[in-house]
Amino acid sequence: MRSISIRGVDDDLAKRLKEQADEAGKSINQFVLDMMRQESGLAKKKRFTATHRDLDQLFGQWSDDEFNSIQQKIDSERQIDEELWK
Repeated sequence: MRSISIRGVDDDLAKRLKEQADEAGKSINQFVLDMMRQESGLAKKKRFTATHRDLDQLFGQWSDDEFNSIQQKIDSERQIDEELWK
């Protein structure tokens, strides 16, 4: 693997690269490599990246009592009936 030195990086550019790398959760080196791959057309395209929101209204709607009632039912169904396994 080769190393490339880039000269002439001013303070503003270095600061912005650092900010963007931090936002992406990457090191500056990895962020710059990813940018160069993308701009050169070598980046792998991600598949299956669609985010679906059609069921969002169903999440977070149960009260604590409803959750506990449902969880108790699930727990009771998970118990093994010893009579069936004799």
